Amino acid sequence: MSAMAAVLALGSVSGPASGEARERAAAARSGGWAATSGDAVRAWNTIAVNTLVALPGNAGGAPPAAQVHVGMVQGAVYDAVNATEPKHYRPYLLDRRFSARASKDAAVAAAAYGVLRHLVSTVPNVADANRATLLATLATQYQAALQPIADGPSKTKGVDAGEAAAAAMIAARTDDGRFGPSQWVPNTAPGHWWPSLNAAGAQILDPTPWVGTVDPFLMTSSSQFRTAGPVSLTSDTWTREFNEVKSLGAANSTARSPHQTYVARWWQSTPVLSWNEVARNLADRDDLDAVDTARLLAMTNLSGADAAINCWNDKYHWDFWRPWNAIVRAEEDGNPATAPQADWTPLISAPYPDHPSGHLCLDGAHAGILAKFFGDTVPGGFQMTSISTLLAPAPADPRVRTFGSFSQVLDELVEARIWAGLHFRTADVQARLLGSNVADHAAENYFQPVGRGREARRRH
Repeated sequence: MSAMAAVLALGSVSGPASGEARERAAAARSGGWAATSGDAVRAWNTIAVNTLVALPGNAGGAPPAAQVHVGMVQGAVYDAVNATEPKHYRPYLLDRRFSARASKDAAVAAAAYGVLRHLVSTVPNVADANRATLLATLATQYQAALQPIADGPSKTKGVDAGEAAAAAMIAARTDDGRFGPSQWVPNTAPGHWWPSLNAAGAQILDPTPWVGTVDPFLMTSSSQFRTAGPVSLTSDTWTREFNEVKSLGAANSTARSPHQTYVARWWQSTPVLSWNEVARNLADRDDLDAVDTARLLAMTNLSGADAAINCWNDKYHWDFWRPWNAIVRAEEDGNPATAPQADWTPLISAPYPDHPSGHLCLDGAHAGILAKFFGDTVPGGFQMTSISTLLAPAPADPRVRTFGSFSQVLDELVEARIWAGLHFRTADVQARLLGSNVADHAAENYFQPVGRGREARRRH
């Protein structure tokens, strides 16, 4: 099996095409233009996600930074495909039209490869030998994608469109704040986050604290959807949330059920990987063509990127302590209804402030866009796969689970991050809203249909 064919085999879900997809294909034929398969778009999304998530954490492999970089790839892929469409949407960056006869598969490959090659070549903290291996792998994947396309004007024009889209994205993201200085200002006062220590006694710090200062893709500022913030330490709400996570989130909790422990560990996965798999599978199941698949993946990933940016901006704005800070130091919070426990430790920890939940910021954005495309409740459900290193081998801890709706996923995640001892409830609830707000903003202001061709066929 070729490298490209192997990638295409990943994440496929068989099933009948949706009524909307069939209507779109019929409209394409009647309009005299051929809808192109979304196979290449899904294949390069898989390559992009797997490549970027596998980078070292401080090289951009940490979840929020990986989301920013995947957003760059998918924005370029969308522009490349859209630029060759006779019935197209508003471009993201590339305000230039290419021949409708251009090969969309070539455009997709050139756009994705161009951005990925740039990222792998320029991110810091990657050993020279590893960087060379990654670049060689990407070059092989690119050649494997182009080889089946017949040489000629169609292929050349497709490559031109893809390279133009990649160049536009790279230029737009130059000096955008990635890999800049840390936002964290140490503060030992009650209510402020303080890092844990490793075995050597060194502070365990956020590998990508700069994410919150990156220029946004779709928002007007990196704090456009600022959350309401943590609750007062002397409030009844704080007392309830403190005692809830103290009981359910402890490493040795007897109040947390075995299933809750499994779910908490299952969600210690990477949102950008999980949600892109869901998006690919649903796009394949509904037989979305190249431009609609590219649009879906651009909207989910650019929304996810902005949610990560706003979320990390919020984290260091509020600088709110984690449960393991608060429970050990409860005598300092000014609330007589909260009792300290010196030996309390969480089931799972993370090296940055509590508020808001990073996971739910990203989940809220991805799920928000997917629900706009497919509806909240998905007939037949959809599967999600966890790459958590905290799970026991299957079948004891199954890695693949099925959900019926996007709201079901988000409802569970709010609870799961409490069961993990990672967050107070307010951090989860406000993060979910932040992600949803970003998704709404993206759908209302970007990627709109141009003309009448597609407008009547879109759900949003």
